[in-house]
Amino acid sequence: MLETLYQEIILDHYRHPRGRGHLEPPKIEHEGANPLCGDEITIELRVEDGRVSAVRFSGQGCSISQASASMLTEAVEGKTLEEVRQLIAQVYAMLKGESEPDPEVMGEIAALAGVRNFPVRVKCASLAWHVLEDALRQVNGSSQ
Repeated sequence: MLETLYQEIILDHYRHPRGRGHLEPPKIEHEGANPLCGDEITIELRVEDGRVSAVRFSGQGCSISQASASMLTEAVEGKTLEEVRQLIAQVYAMLKGESEPDPEVMGEIAALAGVRNFPVRVKCASLAWHVLEDALRQVNGSSQ
């Protein structure tokens, strides 16, 4: 039953993506792709006072990559950079099977936990998070 709920959450985010679109400058932008399957994600974000004040994504790919990017935008907007980095680490640990997701902490992102049973799909689920992690490297402590 929980697996069915998680599948429904992933499909809902794929069919009705949150945070899809573009930000007006100023922004940080980074893109990434999985050449093996064709998934492409671009993350755009604005950082003000050490906090993600806005985030959007664009791209194309499978339902898992697009749903993961949608979940990412809901999860990180408003968080401090340190909170975002911690969340990224938690997502990676969950996808690798190193930890069980805490739905209280991870919210709908916990729906991606089942992907770890399909190693080929882990790259789909983690792509947006890797792109976000790379985008955060552009933040140098000043408002962006």
